[in-house]
Amino acid sequence: MTTVSRSPSSRLTFSASLLALLLSSTTFPGSRAVAAEDKSSSASFSHAQPTTSQTTDRRESAGSVTIGGQKIDYRAVAGTLIVHPKGWDDSTSVVETRLGLHTDNKGDGRADDGNPDAAAAMFYVAYFKKDAKPEGRPITFVYNGGPGSASVWLHMGAFGPRRIVTMNDAHDPAAPYQLVNNEASLLDVTDLVFIDAPGTGFGRIAGKDREKSFWGVDADGHAFANFITQFLGEFGRYNSPKFLFGESYGTLRSAVLVNDLQNEDNIDFNGVILLSQILSYDNEGDEPKLNPGNDLPYVLALPTYAATAWYHHRLPGNPPDLKALLKEVEQFASNDYLLALQKGADLTADSKRAVAEKLHTYTGLPVDYLLRADLRVDVGEFEKTLQENDDTTTGRLDSRFSGPTINPLSEEADYDPQSAAISSAYISAFNDYTRKTLGYGNGQDYRGGIDTHWDFRHTPPGEGQAFDGSANVMPDLAYAMKTNPTLKVMLNAGYFDLATPYYEGVYEMKHLQIPNRLQSNIEYARYESGHMVYANETALKQLHENVASFITRSSNVNPAHTE
Repeated sequence: MTTVSRSPSSRLTFSASLLALLLSSTTFPGSRAVAAEDKSSSASFSHAQPTTSQTTDRRESAGSVTIGGQKIDYRAVAGTLIVHPKGWDDSTSVVETRLGLHTDNKGDGRADDGNPDAAAAMFYVAYFKKDAKPEGRPITFVYNGGPGSASVWLHMGAFGPRRIVTMNDAHDPAAPYQLVNNEASLLDVTDLVFIDAPGTGFGRIAGKDREKSFWGVDADGHAFANFITQFLGEFGRYNSPKFLFGESYGTLRSAVLVNDLQNEDNIDFNGVILLSQILSYDNEGDEPKLNPGNDLPYVLALPTYAATAWYHHRLPGNPPDLKALLKEVEQFASNDYLLALQKGADLTADSKRAVAEKLHTYTGLPVDYLLRADLRVDVGEFEKTLQENDDTTTGRLDSRFSGPTINPLSEEADYDPQSAAISSAYISAFNDYTRKTLGYGNGQDYRGGIDTHWDFRHTPPGEGQAFDGSANVMPDLAYAMKTNPTLKVMLNAGYFDLATPYYEGVYEMKHLQIPNRLQSNIEYARYESGHMVYANETALKQLHENVASFITRSSNVNPAHTE
């Protein structure tokens, strides 16, 4: 990358100009070509006109949505905000810019301020109810996970004013797709800000060490905190009830983010809403064999295996009641199954067979297969094996979905049928919606996600260094709850989610290092759906009711004062 000479006083404005230039380009290559894109255009950054605003771009529009028979008029704002990596000190830059001073390294006695060069333009779409008083109107920041995913899924599938119509558990036909009024939008109880992670959506990252500066557990958390603090100031929402809503990796982000916002920025939040939770990657069931000695992922995935086998009628006797079945499986998983796995080589052959036979009744998998697997079947193996007699692969994000097996000889699933079934509908619908309705994005490429190596090292609260290995942010959420004992937490999960099994989320919440009295600040809701709970229209309605109730109860305002 070409080195650009500039004064410290213009570092802030340089980064804004740099990202503005990126966003004004007529075309953008795919996500795999980010580095080439930035390098090829870096030479022109020095010629960009500086600006004193952190906002690079914005489009406003108006609309209405009908929820529960009530018409809600809203103002929509689509745009980007510039954020900087941790370590950016704006005090020197802001003061010197206001005083008209310029510092450089040419012997005038004023040293370079040492701010990092990287910057990101984070794309967002915000919806504000018209004529509502900001101090009494909650505001909720919404994002997906990935890591490295845009918020298109929650925007188009769950809570935006328009919703994409998809099949319940089958592959959608190709375009045209249908957007409809979203009765489940949360605009009846809260303003909404859908945020795309750095480098996704219409946002871009640029500058030296850009990937290192934004694509990691702690770097990502700081970027979102930087975005939210700016947004609260720019739109006058510091005194509004405030909520975070994250899905999947977004739940891990929420734990880091709420702790950063509360204990570094002194901004308490009313509530954190988690959908399809994973706070500790040691609990995931994709490749637990790479971490031998940790049997917990098998235990936490078992209830979802049972729910999936029940849905596809693979269980002996076809139990009629899903919830009664899962209660029984949870009991077995946390007791007999866990104890058997912990015995390791000391488990007798007879005991091993007895456990395998019990697992067969709960998973539908053959006893001999379970024995050969040493009673340990990971998620990918389960997806491939459950319906392999029909040459069918079971879905991962939503195990109600199925699809043709790619390679019948493989040990694990080669793709996710649910992701393949709905991705085109979501991306196509949003690209059409944002250009025609929001008036944003012409000449630009919307990136639903990025393909990157994420830095999972994390520095827990109170520690001075990051730890290698799997990320675990349970201490962050616990710290946030202890330093703000009024913080409420809501966990939402689908029974048919093999990516982040629902029992995993329950286990993590029950093992937070918090006083028992704070456990009453946590509430749970489960749905007959998958990772993207809202992909099931019935579950979406239930999700709206539960989340809307949670926000209303946690907002600390008199409803009469919100208008």
